[in-house]
Amino acid sequence: MTSSPPFAQSSLLVAVGGGFGAWLRYLTSRAWLAAVGPIKASAFPWSTLTCNVLGSLAMGVLIGAMARYGHHGGEQLRLLLAVGVLGGYTTFSSFAMEFALFVERGTLGMAALYVGVSLAAGFTALFAGLWLMRGAHA
Repeated sequence: MTSSPPFAQSSLLVAVGGGFGAWLRYLTSRAWLAAVGPIKASAFPWSTLTCNVLGSLAMGVLIGAMARYGHHGGEQLRLLLAVGVLGGYTTFSSFAMEFALFVERGTLGMAALYVGVSLAAGFTALFAGLWLMRGAHA
């Protein structure tokens, strides 16, 4: 088991990774806006859904790789990538807010669809990432 880095170093790793992840989330939002336009982009939270699914896939690959190949970089790598980058990129706080907006608008079917697709696709992507890493042979 690797020891945790000092608090200041841990905080810096999470902050730098989180800032980068948030920037990636911003780029994802801009890409959806450019791809479908502002009306369609605001009609359904495509960007948040994309971030949650891709972030879940990346988390599965990362954790699977760390488990398969050992903790090279150990706790620092986990803090930077899993807690920082992926924590900044995935958007479950936005997910919860957007769910609440659907409910408040009275569009319960859209709320249920959004939750169902987000959870099913996110969990499937996480397991796919784990499967990819567990099934990969060097």
